[in-house]
Amino acid sequence: MTRIFSGVKPTGHLTLGNYLGAVRRWAETDQHRADALFCVVDLHALTVEHDPARVQRLSRQAATLLLAAGLDPALCTLFVQSHVDEHARLSFVLECTATDGELRRMIQYKEKSAQARGAGESVRLSLLTYPVLMAADILAYGTDEVPVGDDQTQHVELTRDLAVRFNQKYGHTFVVPKATHPAVAARVMDLQDPTSKMGKSHAATAGIVYLLDEPEVVRKKIMRAVTDSGREVEYDREAKPGVANLLDVLAACESGNPEALAGVYESYGALKKDTAEAVVELLRPVRERHAELAADPGYVDQVLKEGAERARGMARPRVDEAYRAIGLLPAG
Repeated sequence: MTRIFSGVKPTGHLTLGNYLGAVRRWAETDQHRADALFCVVDLHALTVEHDPARVQRLSRQAATLLLAAGLDPALCTLFVQSHVDEHARLSFVLECTATDGELRRMIQYKEKSAQARGAGESVRLSLLTYPVLMAADILAYGTDEVPVGDDQTQHVELTRDLAVRFNQKYGHTFVVPKATHPAVAARVMDLQDPTSKMGKSHAATAGIVYLLDEPEVVRKKIMRAVTDSGREVEYDREAKPGVANLLDVLAACESGNPEALAGVYESYGALKKDTAEAVVELLRPVRERHAELAADPGYVDQVLKEGAERARGMARPRVDEAYRAIGLLPAG
C-alpha cells in the first residue's frame, strides 16, 4: 500500500480550515486508501516562544480532536512525535546532509524570523532547522505521499532533495516522497481578512472558527464575516475574496460547487446564514465525540501509546540503516 504521513502542530486550537483543508480528508479518504500515519508534531511547537503547559494541553486536545473527526486506530497510526525518538535521531543526520543556504531560503523561516525580530524576540536556531526535522518525520517511515497545503510544499521539496542527496552519497536508504494537494477547500481564509489563511496561531480570533466553538459562537463569527463591495453574490477570488471564501466553505460543507452556489443567492445575508448553519451541523458530531473522548483520557493515552509503538517499529530499522550508511558505529 501507498504510505502517507501528515501531522498537525499544537500551536493553537484546531480550526475549520484545518478540518476542511486536511483532517476530514484524512478520516474519510486517506486512512482507507493507504498505510497512513498521522502525528501531533509537538517538537515543531518548540521553535518559537511557548508556554510548556499549553503545548502539552494542545497536544492532547489535537490528538483527541483527530479521533473525534474520525481517525480510526484500527485503520491508521496516530501518535505524538516526541514519543518516537527516531524523529530526533534522524533529524541530526539529515542536518549533516542539508546546507545552511537552502535552509535560509525557506519562505517560512524568512517570514517567522522577521516577525520575531519585529516583536523584539530572539530567533531560535530550531526555527531555521525545523524543516530538516520535518524531513526526518517524513523520511523515517518510507513515506510515499505527504498531503500538505501550498505553504508546506517548499518543505516537501527540501525533503525530496535531502533524500536524493543522502541516497547518492551514502547508498539508497530513503524513499523519495511527493507532496499531494486536496482538490477542494485546501485553503480556508480568515473571515475577517479573506486574503489571509485561517490560522490556528493567529492573535486575532474574530475571523477564525475553531472546531470546539459553541454553535452560537460559530454563527456569530460567520454572520460578521467581511464581505465585499457591491451586492452581487459572485465567485471571484480576486475581486470578491470575502464572498468567495464563504462560498468555498459552504461548498466544502455540502460537497457542492462554489460557482454553482453563487447563482443560488441574491444577498450576502442569506449566504452567511446558510454557511453558518452548514458549519454548525458539520462540526456538531466532532464536538460531541470530542466531549465523549475527553471524558475518557485513558482511552486516548492508550491509542497514543500503541500508535507510538507501531510508529517506532516502522521507523527504527530505516533510521538505524541511515546511521550505518553515514558512518556511525552500530550499537552493540
